[in-house]
Amino acid sequence: MARTTLRSPGPAVRWAGEPPADGPTLWAVTVGDDGPAAAADAVADRLGVDLTRLLDVVSGTGFTPAAGTTASYPLLSGDARELLLVGTGAGSAADLRKAGGAVARRGRGHQQVAAVVAEGTDAGVQAFAEGLVLGSFTFHRKSEDETPPVAGRVTVTDGSGADRGAAVDRGLVIGRAGWLARELAITPSNEKDPKWLAARAKEAARSAGLELTVWDEKKLAADGFGGLVAVGGGSERPPRLIRLDYTPDGAADDMPYVVLVGKGITFDTGGLSLKSRESMMTMKRDMTGGGSVIATLAALPALGAKVRVTGLVCAAENMPSGTAYRPDDVVRHYGGRTTEVKNTDAEGRMVLADGLAYAAQELKPDVIVDVATLTGAIKVSLGAMLYGGLYATDDALADNLAEAGEVSGERLWRMPLPSEYAELISTPVADAVNSSGGPGSITAALFLKPFAGDVPWAHLDLSSIAESQADQYEYSLGATGAGARLLATWLSSEHPTAGIGS
Repeated sequence: MARTTLRSPGPAVRWAGEPPADGPTLWAVTVGDDGPAAAADAVADRLGVDLTRLLDVVSGTGFTPAAGTTASYPLLSGDARELLLVGTGAGSAADLRKAGGAVARRGRGHQQVAAVVAEGTDAGVQAFAEGLVLGSFTFHRKSEDETPPVAGRVTVTDGSGADRGAAVDRGLVIGRAGWLARELAITPSNEKDPKWLAARAKEAARSAGLELTVWDEKKLAADGFGGLVAVGGGSERPPRLIRLDYTPDGAADDMPYVVLVGKGITFDTGGLSLKSRESMMTMKRDMTGGGSVIATLAALPALGAKVRVTGLVCAAENMPSGTAYRPDDVVRHYGGRTTEVKNTDAEGRMVLADGLAYAAQELKPDVIVDVATLTGAIKVSLGAMLYGGLYATDDALADNLAEAGEVSGERLWRMPLPSEYAELISTPVADAVNSSGGPGSITAALFLKPFAGDVPWAHLDLSSIAESQADQYEYSLGATGAGARLLATWLSSEHPTAGIGS
């Protein structure tokens, strides 16, 4: 029986206006460019540590206050066993998220941890809480659990008496959205197929109070979802279209309506245009976009998002077989637009096209955003782990998403949509071809653009930030679950659709 997700949502985290009197076995004290947190000296005195001398000693061994750096000092008396110095650099939200991730890693095996942070803002405390969750992430399929458990409870305080509990709670929700997207993406594909992904969406819908609709392969064919049927046709594990709906309590008829469309390729061999072994090694996470849509929808009720949202996950497994779609096939998508297949490994845009067309024609939202690990070409353009690619037909939409990217730590770089390149995907046989030469990420976006019709639309190509090469800061080795924190941050902002369409 396949294992389900969310083995653990990370540590229990709470805010306290003052440092706890006793209990923690690990004390973490933040040290920024301007020195340690204001409450740090009092905590150090209680623990019998001369903080000034300790900082001098560890500075001599190479410790700096750069965000996420750590230095440990063992404590030989009392309940506390360790004092951890954690760098927060300039104290930005991004710096504090890195620091939270570092505390989480060092907190594994401790049942109680206290983190003393510098007095700051709600945004900084929220980011620190996100880091605590994301840095706690682990995943394995060993026969015995050899991974030390995450800290049982973490108390965060700045010693000021202020109440930043709401900021901590928001950080936990967004961090756990990232956790869920990451675990969905990293689950191996012998467990994970389109039906499995639909079952995880059902769990999320039940937990968060969402509406769920699922198309099986027969209904997809009957309703004309030609892209999903074609891409999923080579696998014995058939495709699914998963729909999740979030409607806030008391939603008015004029409340903004957003549709998210996620690529849900649960494994990508390339189909008949077969990938090399090396290129397949990360393809269990080719459904990162779809996973991030599920995780985002699951988070919206707890975040109190003031916008109606539908999430569509276009799920299929791209396999070679006697029933697989072929190069030079012509596929008719939902709504009638046609594609001449030139590369069966350009399958993500084939399934997204169906989702976009359904959203534009049937749901008629104010905004459509699709999210996908769509091309390797975006890595050539933007490198790895700094920026995801952003394409948009509306400047305000692009700005709103880019701002959410800066806040969430999943940053975006806007790319062009030049009409001059449309001829690169033209063909006399169909409305477009699904693959061309470079610029590959741009032509993929141009392929998708017509399916969104006249609705303001953005395309997020996140292959460049979907994989981490190391356990570092808030990231863990492997899939990052890119997109969930970004989309949850954007949709739960005060006015996510401000200025769009005007």
